Amino acid sequence: MEYDEILHTLQTYGQEHLLKYYDSLPQKDQECLLKQIADIDWSILKLLQSGKAAEEKGVLEPLGALELPEIRKKESAYREIGKKAIQEGKIGAVLLAGGQGTRLGFNGPKGTVNIGLSKELYIFECLIHNLMDVVRETGSWVHLFIMTSQKNNEETVSFFQKHNYFGYDAEHIHFFIQEMAPAVGYDGKLLLEEKGKLALSPNGNGGWFSSMEKAGLLPLLHEKGIEWLNIFAVDNVLQRIADPCFIGATIDSGCASGAKVVRKASPMERVGVLCLEDKRPSIVEYYEMTEDMIHLKDENGNLLYNFGVILNYLFRVDKLEEILHTTLPLHMAEKKIPCLDANGELYRPETPNGYKFETLVLDMVRLMDSCLPFEVERSHEFAPIKNKEGVDSIETARELLKQNGVVL
Repeated sequence: MEYDEILHTLQTYGQEHLLKYYDSLPQKDQECLLKQIADIDWSILKLLQSGKAAEEKGVLEPLGALELPEIRKKESAYREIGKKAIQEGKIGAVLLAGGQGTRLGFNGPKGTVNIGLSKELYIFECLIHNLMDVVRETGSWVHLFIMTSQKNNEETVSFFQKHNYFGYDAEHIHFFIQEMAPAVGYDGKLLLEEKGKLALSPNGNGGWFSSMEKAGLLPLLHEKGIEWLNIFAVDNVLQRIADPCFIGATIDSGCASGAKVVRKASPMERVGVLCLEDKRPSIVEYYEMTEDMIHLKDENGNLLYNFGVILNYLFRVDKLEEILHTTLPLHMAEKKIPCLDANGELYRPETPNGYKFETLVLDMVRLMDSCLPFEVERSHEFAPIKNKEGVDSIETARELLKQNGVVL
């Protein structure tokens, strides 16, 4: 788009201030700014005005899970199905690693945080070690796609190179950059990070597959015959990746997707719960649940909304391609956003000053025909690192790692 078209668009939405410093910029920065503006999804302003997600929840019903006793009975059969799929090259894995370690008091990609005590042990290293267990079991490398962001891509790639990919085959690791979304102040004005640059942030973990497409990776999936992708978050250092048992159970079920779940520690635990929404698989967040839903029990006294997701999903690639251009609901969150003040100086707020917008992978589950909830033992597969201290912190993850025989 040319300058005049951009200006007209900005006038339409009352955002002309984004060009305030345009005339003082070098030509290269001018072109960059115009491109950023041209890529804006203006639906974020509608979301800001409504103050709620783009879609309301439908009729919710409990959805059970394939529970541990049943899994153990059929584990050998499930594992063989999964191993065969891996050995045939049908399984890929996607690591969602676009975030920074800011909440951990660390200035760098979250996966580069060292959680070792007597030696260096990085979050990325833990995850690669977990995936290497599968490589040893199956005798086959799994293609690993690592989603970074504009803010941490170069540092992440360099980190893996420096550490020789922690022993993983570099030819089976593929980096791609997550798409970005603009941030907005409380006054509804989009923010500038620099005079020629919008304040942008990663567009949420729901954008991972569209980001793969924009990075040109879908032909590689087809070329390699990858039929399933296992999506997982960077911050759970105990999770099993490309788990043959999980893969085998999902394939055997005939479902289009699978989700690893853990039994809730208490009714009030702040986790998203897998359920049915209008008869389709869905995830209801803890803050969306009514008191009745939270405490609802079956005839045996078990909670009906009892299985929390841990952001470890398995999706069929053909189903992902079907929904590729479906618009996911936008979610907004209050954040502290560094931006230019009225004098063009960089301002670093100490309290939230606006909103960031994101799509979530949990909304992709809603677009699947079916989903298998697959229960795992939380003490063996759930050690999230979200906070500097307290619950779900480096310290709690260390204790769980020790319990599972990991030397720190």
